[in-house]
Amino acid sequence: MIIRRPKRLYDVYIFDLDGTVYLGDALLPTAGETLHALRAHGRRVLFVSNNPTRTREEYAQKLTRLGVPTPPEDVINSTVVLVDFLRHELPNGRLFVIGEEPLCRTLRAAGFELCDDPQRIDAVIASFDRTFDYRKLQIGFDALRNGARFFATNADRYCPVPGGGQPDAAAVIAALEASTGRTVEAVVGKPSRYMIETILRLVQRPPDACLMVGDRLETDVRMGLDAGMPSALTLTGATDAETVAHSPVQPTYVITELADLLRETPLADTIAD
Repeated sequence: MIIRRPKRLYDVYIFDLDGTVYLGDALLPTAGETLHALRAHGRRVLFVSNNPTRTREEYAQKLTRLGVPTPPEDVINSTVVLVDFLRHELPNGRLFVIGEEPLCRTLRAAGFELCDDPQRIDAVIASFDRTFDYRKLQIGFDALRNGARFFATNADRYCPVPGGGQPDAAAVIAALEASTGRTVEAVVGKPSRYMIETILRLVQRPPDACLMVGDRLETDVRMGLDAGMPSALTLTGATDAETVAHSPVQPTYVITELADLLRETPLADTIAD
């Protein structure tokens, strides 16, 4: 197994959440002390997630409860990016959302009308939805065949959870594409340019001053590399060492846990081996 640790510090550290900082309701080993050390030495720390089943406020509350005090402004998930995207792409649009209540609540609060009449729907939003059923598929099918636009929060195949995973938004997208012959027009979550543009606007730093850290090659690492941003793949989540070795997507760094981000930098003495 080839471990490649960074030897320098970055101005901004952008962390994926599920499988990177925590799994389920527990921090992953060394995550808490690594985040604390970075913040204590003046590094900006942001958290990003494709998962729209919580609001940014709920993510911040969870991190705080796990011992990583975090304001909502330091969390960006695909819901945040979707709201920004729709305000530019389809202002005042009527949306049919195949998604859970936190996503629906955020879209309503942003001023969008949620609608389940296929004749009135302007866009179908496909998302991670553990309440997905045939009724939702039928409405989405009818709306898309009637000319509605087709967007998605993310295209993850599964969401890692303790003991395995849950089918994610890719399953919803696939069902709609297979049944209608339509192709999703835009996916706003990682690794899209919409997500990285939102992040860079927030941090006001060039890409090479930031480090993207995550557990997935096809989302976290690819987004960083596409943006000209160094990336670190942690082996604590969805990707194992063998997959890295055979992937065309190669991260700048490969680490076994978050403490590896510091072990060869000037902050090495802040992390126990």
